[in-house]
Amino acid sequence: MKITSFGEVLWDIFETHKKIGGAPLNVALRLHSMDIESSVITKIGNDDLGKEIIAFVKEQGLPVHTFQIDEQHKTGEVLVALDEENTASYKISKPVAWDFIEYSEDLKTEVQQSDAVIFGSLASRNKISRNTLLQLLNHANFKILDVNLRPPHYDAELLLELMSKADFIKLNDEELEEICTFFKIQKSTFEDQVKAIASHTNTNQICITKGAKGATLFYEDIFYHNTGYKVTVIDTVGAGDSFLASLISELFQKKKPQEAIDFASAIGAMVAGSKGANPIFTKKEVEHFIAHQS
Repeated sequence: MKITSFGEVLWDIFETHKKIGGAPLNVALRLHSMDIESSVITKIGNDDLGKEIIAFVKEQGLPVHTFQIDEQHKTGEVLVALDEENTASYKISKPVAWDFIEYSEDLKTEVQQSDAVIFGSLASRNKISRNTLLQLLNHANFKILDVNLRPPHYDAELLLELMSKADFIKLNDEELEEICTFFKIQKSTFEDQVKAIASHTNTNQICITKGAKGATLFYEDIFYHNTGYKVTVIDTVGAGDSFLASLISELFQKKKPQEAIDFASAIGAMVAGSKGANPIFTKKEVEHFIAHQS
């Protein structure tokens, strides 16, 4: 199995330190830790921060042949602020290198050779990367959208276009509420809202994360729920990315949907309870965590 992620690779700048991140890289690193072949289509600047990213990615065992180098624009940075509950908020610099990912035959081949492509809304804020993504999606075997709303880098028209192209959509409960407003969906229950989005976008696989309250998976007209696992939150950076990577990994390996969402929820909780976006856990550690919570 091979999965390719598309979009932003950047530096998360905290008050006391900086870390390499970006949802596409976080997803790829989690997949790689599960022995799934993964790559990232992105663009970084020809600067010291970009060179550090290349060195880090190689060190982690991921390929870098899909990393484009930008001579004009700098490597992306994001200022990360943590609130009293250690929930992250972001200030994202622009324009930066990953806004200018260029289409190529090599990237098309990478996508064609992958079982799935994972993409988010943020990397579509600039028309250059957006057009590249839309071209590549025409060649994708399976398309996974992590909505990942980062104000003010999106609008209703963009979201509808991306969601309508997706075979699988992941969003959080706040994003669900906003999208229902965008699409004028006036359903009173959570389940009816999800079904309406499924109908609106012609997508029958949708996952909604709910923070400490777990997650819900709508998978081929059936709802599966996980009510969450208790952890002391250190920081939430990367928790959703690890959740998505774990969920997709399990579903692609034909695990039962309930087992898949339970496993993914555990990984997401364990990441939130750890420092940094990409702590590594063994399968045994995850199973022990789930058993202990039960």
